Amino acid sequence: MLAAIDIGSNSFRLEIAEVHKGRYKRVDYLKETVRLGGGLDAHGQLTEEATQRGLACLARFAQRLRGFAPWQVRAVATQTLREARNRDAFLMRANLVLGHPIEVIAGREEARLIYQGVSRLQPSELPRLVIDIGGRSTEMILGQGRQARQVESFGVGSVSLSLQHFPGGRYTAAGFRAAQIAAGAEFEEALTAFNREQWREALGSSGTVGAVSQILAASGITDGCITPAALRWCIERCIDAGSIDDLQLPGLKADRKAVLGGGLSILYTLLLHFGIEVLRPAKGALRQGVIFDLEERLEAARNHRLPDPRDLSVRELQQRFRVDTTHADRVRTRALSLWRGVASHVGRADGEEWRELGWAALLHEIGMMVSHHDHHRHSAYLLGHVDAPGFSQSQLRRLAVLALGQRGELIKLAEHLHDHVLMTQVLCLRVAIILHHARIDLPGRVAELRTSRGRTQLLLSERWAQDHPRTLHLLHEDCRRWQAQAQRRIDVVLG
Repeated sequence: MLAAIDIGSNSFRLEIAEVHKGRYKRVDYLKETVRLGGGLDAHGQLTEEATQRGLACLARFAQRLRGFAPWQVRAVATQTLREARNRDAFLMRANLVLGHPIEVIAGREEARLIYQGVSRLQPSELPRLVIDIGGRSTEMILGQGRQARQVESFGVGSVSLSLQHFPGGRYTAAGFRAAQIAAGAEFEEALTAFNREQWREALGSSGTVGAVSQILAASGITDGCITPAALRWCIERCIDAGSIDDLQLPGLKADRKAVLGGGLSILYTLLLHFGIEVLRPAKGALRQGVIFDLEERLEAARNHRLPDPRDLSVRELQQRFRVDTTHADRVRTRALSLWRGVASHVGRADGEEWRELGWAALLHEIGMMVSHHDHHRHSAYLLGHVDAPGFSQSQLRRLAVLALGQRGELIKLAEHLHDHVLMTQVLCLRVAIILHHARIDLPGRVAELRTSRGRTQLLLSERWAQDHPRTLHLLHEDCRRWQAQAQRRIDVVLG
């Protein structure tokens, strides 16, 4: 069994499923309306009240996940935690409560995963437009078959638009007009990329589309499909009611009332602007996409002939930034060899930390495309801000720290010195880069890292070291940096 947790701006969802030979079987599904997105204050900080609502929900999810191994669970967070300025403080508390790490994913990665869920649960070879309206963002995807061709995320959602244009839960014609103008301004840049000629059918994923579809079906307006005329009917009923409290619509659940105005405004704007005559509810969503993506990662780990989706992204980034792949490969091989000597003290020899170190080695020179001077800083910036399918923002930020720490002073990593796993990854990368600083191949058994009784030793072939005094000098210099700036003693031992 695999589990996905979707930490959305409006709702938190937990889905547990079995995937066997491509077939998806839901085992359990939990959903709670948390409205985390409504807890962002004027300064972009999550309030303590919203934080407590989120932590309480995650505690209940943790109870259901008892007995699940770490590799069976993946938790992702979306727009609210992309925006929250105090997200790291929230994540620190949330990780402890849930018992599994929470990844903040970029908008385009969210869109890719949404399409993966839709395309696997509702297969078709027709060119498609898939729309997902969340609490604080809306994702649009063009795809065909299982391949997403164009993905985009826009910073407008049902929660944010409802708070802004329907204060106090009041519905007015002017409020709907203003909300539609605001939504249209966000989507205007996508009119060409997602125009009507690009797709043959339009599908809507997740909560907002599902809620409106249920209203229309229960009211006898449509069979559940969404049309411009049907949306106008919904909007008119809201205006007639005047407020959330007085709104009575068949099929409308209580937890959807507060965000219905914003959701209707976004839907109506999308249908008009992009020429969507009929939008049909989709079967899949983000949480199913996360489970399918997790299954692909596990299958790739079991069968090394199958690529991890992140491996494909790394290769694409190498091509885009014209990385010297021969040198990157030799640094990766050396760094992973060094990692095996110390892995038992910090993690698995072939676990996620091992993969991260390998990716960092393959991408450590992407900053060369910007400038050779301080290229490690450019590499760190690019890795911290690039879109890379398969990677979460959290993991890209970790790769960025590894790239920043690949050379130079260690004092710039002061806030990370407590993270023993990360700093060991940095050590392996730095030593590998120094050993290959002349950009040439070396014998396999030149160097080995070993940790014993809290002390780290770099074992070097004495004959090789005597023939390479410059490299030995650079290694001794770096060992002094570790002692002075990271309070970590590393002894160079020749043998």
